[in-house]
Amino acid sequence: MPATSFTKMAVASIAALVLSTASADALITNPVRTTIARDIKTPDPVPQSGIDEAVELMASGRMYRYNVKDAASSTVSKCEVEIAEYTGHKYCVALNSCGSAIMLMMKCAGLQPGDEVLSNAFTFGAVPSAIEHAGGKAVYVESDYNHCMDIDDLEKKLVAYPNCKYCLISHMRGKLADMDKVADACERHDVILLEDCAHSLGVEWKGKHSGHKGRVAAISAQSYKMINSGEGGFLITDDAEVAAKCAVYAGAYEGLASKHTTVPGPEVFADLPVQIPNYSVRMSAIAAAVIRPQILTLDERRAKYNRRYAFVTEKLVERKGNMLSIPVNTPGMTPVHDSLQFNLSHDMTDEQVQKFLDEAATHGLPVELFGHHSNARNFINWGFAPAEDPLPLTAKMLSRACDVRLPLMWDDEDFSDLVDVLCESLDAAVADSDFA
Repeated sequence: MPATSFTKMAVASIAALVLSTASADALITNPVRTTIARDIKTPDPVPQSGIDEAVELMASGRMYRYNVKDAASSTVSKCEVEIAEYTGHKYCVALNSCGSAIMLMMKCAGLQPGDEVLSNAFTFGAVPSAIEHAGGKAVYVESDYNHCMDIDDLEKKLVAYPNCKYCLISHMRGKLADMDKVADACERHDVILLEDCAHSLGVEWKGKHSGHKGRVAAISAQSYKMINSGEGGFLITDDAEVAAKCAVYAGAYEGLASKHTTVPGPEVFADLPVQIPNYSVRMSAIAAAVIRPQILTLDERRAKYNRRYAFVTEKLVERKGNMLSIPVNTPGMTPVHDSLQFNLSHDMTDEQVQKFLDEAATHGLPVELFGHHSNARNFINWGFAPAEDPLPLTAKMLSRACDVRLPLMWDDEDFSDLVDVLCESLDAAVADSDFA
């Protein structure tokens, strides 16, 4: 073989070896990253029977809840019966949103303009908005690292605000505080307890559905909740006067309460329709139609959510337990884990936290930081109802508290990818540091 040919072959072989080595080094320093293609905001679909009933209503034109001959013919009344049976409450009034339900439960419980209302410092902005809408003044109670109302601070605020007669506890992301202690504290201070159960449909406290420790509760049918009608809500209670007032506020004028099933009798309504205003915040028959079949699958979906949550949290703690912690469920609570929350270590810098968020988003997984300056769950963004007391515990918790949805319609293997993206993004966020 001529020397020139040998030389060319040798050079080519050496070049190939160099390229191969370089590629191997690149894989070590820049490993192949997991990317998610699924939509994290995929909502639960409406069962076909709900679609069929909604289409029938549209074909008939009878979408207004009172355009029926009697309560037994009303899709909305049937839905109220089914919700009340599921939660175990005596009365139920369907409304156009959970925000309306929260606002009305304060009005129906007797809130007067300017009255103080104790509420979580960690909740969604719709809760202080409802307090403002009802004419109240929000006073915030610290939230702890389990994302629940802090009982010690509740006790302090009950003493510090002796004129406060209402406590609106928000079960944020379905997490219940020790409801026995909350109820006891409120009772000792003669404070009416109200429960925002927007996130806690299907959640139980000591074997009983959430919403029974307070005088009144509200649940949601907004798109990202356990029942999905786009928008919608329910006021649930065992208090007859509250139920009657709510029906009238919602729009049961001129005796239309007779077209309800889950409200008290006419003797309780008396002259309420001429004493209180009609806010016209009724639920439509279309919303009720799409909700009804979803009630039947609540327990089945709860089991599926909880199984997937257990897998995700176990893997996260196993792989990155030094960098994050999972909020602990309060003993006595039966959860519905339709989303994932975790607290990043305070050993991570703010820059590393932002790098983690950016890395996860780049790889198809938007992660929300509750304490982000633009997040509607961060109390600093409630300029319409600002905090007047320092909230250091909540502020510190929010600065590292993260939120990820767990869509029902994803496949099981997608949650392995979700774990990989979170872990790989954490690695990338601290790659240039000595984080241990």
